[in-house]
Amino acid sequence: MDDARLPAARPGLSSPLLRALRHRNYRLFFVGQGISLVGTWLSRAATSWLVYRLTDSALLLGVLGFAGQIPMFFLAPLGGALVDRWDRRRILIATQVLSMLQSFTLAVLALTQVITVTHVVILSVFQGLLNALDVPARQSYVIDLVEGNEDLPNAIALNSSMFNAARLVGPAIGGILIASVGEGYCFLIDGFSYLAVVASLLAIRVQPPVGRATTAAVLRGVQEGISYAFGFAPIRSILILIAVVSLLAMPHAVLMPVFARDVLAGGPSTLGFLMAASGVGALLGAFYLASRKTVRGLGRLIAAMGALSGVSLAAFSQSRAIWLSLPLMALAGFGILVLTASSNTVLQTIVEDDKRGRVMSLYAVAFLGVTPVGSLLAGALANGIGAPTTVLLGGIGCLGSAAAFFRKIPSLREQVLPIYVEKGIVPEVATAIQTATALTELPKK
Repeated sequence: MDDARLPAARPGLSSPLLRALRHRNYRLFFVGQGISLVGTWLSRAATSWLVYRLTDSALLLGVLGFAGQIPMFFLAPLGGALVDRWDRRRILIATQVLSMLQSFTLAVLALTQVITVTHVVILSVFQGLLNALDVPARQSYVIDLVEGNEDLPNAIALNSSMFNAARLVGPAIGGILIASVGEGYCFLIDGFSYLAVVASLLAIRVQPPVGRATTAAVLRGVQEGISYAFGFAPIRSILILIAVVSLLAMPHAVLMPVFARDVLAGGPSTLGFLMAASGVGALLGAFYLASRKTVRGLGRLIAAMGALSGVSLAAFSQSRAIWLSLPLMALAGFGILVLTASSNTVLQTIVEDDKRGRVMSLYAVAFLGVTPVGSLLAGALANGIGAPTTVLLGGIGCLGSAAAFFRKIPSLREQVLPIYVEKGIVPEVATAIQTATALTELPKK
């Protein structure tokens, strides 16, 4: 990007950690989304506690996670194809308004004390349907907001920091509110929090990229996206690793009420602390990624963080003391965040722009769509062999998948390097190639 196109630095935004906030559109999105996400995490804590309070069933916690995320598995590729054809901002405004109505419905049912697990599951499925379109649109929209590739890695890292700051604050507030006034007010606050992100989206001004629309049929677009992603080994390998981690490691979150009440002998505040500890670790991971100035070395980092996540979860599963469980949750949160955000960054860097929505929809399937299957499996296993053993097995599986990915890094690097050279991400290599080419073209004496 030419220096003249860069937005003027604003006071307090010159730090390398915050460089993506120089862009007005991204700044609006960051603030609005951040407020909304606090409400989302507050609502998630309230939902899981409500279901466990009503049923005392780890299996139903798994069913809840399955119901809320399984639409992503089946519909996100279709959503990605639509995102590559439609205006992303309008998609996001529509999904956020409908999500707000979903939260208000939960609030009314809870505050009038007529809510049942059936209500929660149905509304979770509805939110899952919205997410199948919202997530690929949101992931793809970031590059439009930062006006180029230079600040894209930082923007993705800041998105992760925003997400996990909310993950820290929301459950902590939720634990207090659940114990004092009940789950209904958590849902009500979540509903109002959507107003912030809708307002920010309405204020954003982005020109739709030329050439995004395509005449291909939507289903054909889905097929093209899948063939493109799984035909290129670096994209395929990252998607498979994320899917395995989402299947084996991510579902530990649905079992947190079991650990809070039955393993650690606590209550809603303990649940809030466990979720907040994971958020602290993830937030630190996001800050670490925001401080990085290059995407180089992310392959090894992805493998290392997969291993850290697996070891941390295995150790957490065996802990019976809150003082030990909290730092282990923080380590697991750090590892999972850095793994998933680094994978997101690599994918966004190497993908062709006209297929961005479809590839990010497959990332959403791997990251969020596979998780419900793991949640259902985790709930069933926890009912039979206990939550600690279930999380232990997931941690071991995560460690094994990270080791398998690490062995592939040399061959994946060879395929990614030409893309990095073409985009100027490794300018010293590009300069060397240009120099060598120039030398070969010199006239012979």
